[in-house]
Amino acid sequence: MDAVQLFALVLAASVVAGAARRLALPPAIVLVVAGVAASFVPGVPSFALDPEVVLLLFLPPLLYAAALDSSYVGFRSNLRPIGLLSIGLVLFTTLVVGWVAYALIPGLPLAAAFTLGAIVAPPDAVATTAIARRVGLPRRIVTILGGESLVNDATALTAYRVAVVAAVSGSFSLLEGVGQFLFAALGGLAIGLVVAPLLHRLRLRLRDPLLENTLELLTPFAVYFAAERIHASGVLSVVVVGLYLGHRAPEGTYATRLLAHSIWKIVSFLLESVVFALIGLQLRAILGALSYSVWEAVWYALVILTTVIVARFVWVPPATYLPRWLFRRIRERDPYPPWQYPVVVSWAGMRGVVSLAAAFAIPLHTSSGQPFPGRELILFLTFSVIFGTLVLQGLTLPVVIRWLDLRTQESYTDNLAEAAAQHQAVRASLERLELLMSQEEVAPPDGVVDGLRQLAERRALGAWERLGSGPGPGAKETPAAAFRRLRREMLATEREVFVRLRDERQIDDEVLRRVLRELDLEEAMIARD
Repeated sequence: MDAVQLFALVLAASVVAGAARRLALPPAIVLVVAGVAASFVPGVPSFALDPEVVLLLFLPPLLYAAALDSSYVGFRSNLRPIGLLSIGLVLFTTLVVGWVAYALIPGLPLAAAFTLGAIVAPPDAVATTAIARRVGLPRRIVTILGGESLVNDATALTAYRVAVVAAVSGSFSLLEGVGQFLFAALGGLAIGLVVAPLLHRLRLRLRDPLLENTLELLTPFAVYFAAERIHASGVLSVVVVGLYLGHRAPEGTYATRLLAHSIWKIVSFLLESVVFALIGLQLRAILGALSYSVWEAVWYALVILTTVIVARFVWVPPATYLPRWLFRRIRERDPYPPWQYPVVVSWAGMRGVVSLAAAFAIPLHTSSGQPFPGRELILFLTFSVIFGTLVLQGLTLPVVIRWLDLRTQESYTDNLAEAAAQHQAVRASLERLELLMSQEEVAPPDGVVDGLRQLAERRALGAWERLGSGPGPGAKETPAAAFRRLRREMLATEREVFVRLRDERQIDDEVLRRVLRELDLEEAMIARD
């Protein structure tokens, strides 16, 4: 892939993803389908998916961005369900898919079958949470699905390494496999827990938004490389660091947070677009290497896809209710959820790029020099599971949620909590203002104190007003909304004047950039979705 082809891929993927967002369609699904269609268009180059590039350059920043955007408090309060899904379900799926593939496909060794099981076991961090948030699932379900998809790659990749070693060497030691798994997990956690506080202290000492965000861009790669270098889990290390730094982000400066938010939105958008487009573009090469008949391969793919989906339904309901039934303390602290919760969690199991990268990373030969058994079929089955889960489950998930009537009042609850918090914060800020005024030797100019009081009170009133402003044509505009609308018009007029004065050479471009930044920051402050 040369530079022109790479640029064309990034451009095309961005255009398709942008069109999907404009049409309110899941970008991941649209990109995969578009990639499949493009792979058969004459003249479209073959974009080979390099597993090293995906696992080392794509996976760390995507996981880190997802971890930054996750809730450490929510993650910690849901450790039990997240652990049961990200560890228990991944291992269960690996075993079930492995045994089914071994019994279904003649001549496929057990170790190679378990390799396939480990490859297709983890749901994708990007596809799952993006769709879950877009369709408005209850926040706890989104937190559990997001936590599962952040951690399960570590479990799956460790199981994958053990299975590949067994397939390549022809021997397997259960004790050695368990030891590798524990070392990878504990080592990844340890590296993340040690590095995260150090990076946070360094970031606070820099006090420079540009340097801080440059450090943050390099962080996921450095942490991942360091962990993988000693055969620990780079995935867990990156997730731990991302959760920690995201939780401590309020301790930094406002400029750092504003810049970081924009940077990671752009990075995630570009990487996700390219990754899902690359998945679809692999189909032609996979079919070209397949030695099985198409109908035979499709039959195997349907069975494996069904097994992957059914295994999740078999695991999730018992994992949801059994701990509560066995332990009263869990039951009292966390009552039984409605039956709709495990159903929607069971259906939200879309696979993604990590599975395909792991399949392409399978060695070509065993230690005896023989071709890796069933490698080309494993590639096809992996692609089929990814494509099938993304299209089947991804497109039907909104329908399933509506059918289950999983509507939530969380937006109202959030507004109520924000209003109460704003009230407390404003009271504290006004008390601080009064204290400062009592200590001032020289009083501020007239109107300053009154303006500060009005600004604080308007923010608090705006939060309460959102509770009473309902959607619909009959809804009245709140004072805070009217203030924002009119102030935006004023800001737009001010920008036009500054630009006109620049064009007339009455002010310099440097002056224009400075005043535009002030206006942009004010508009960002008053803007509310």
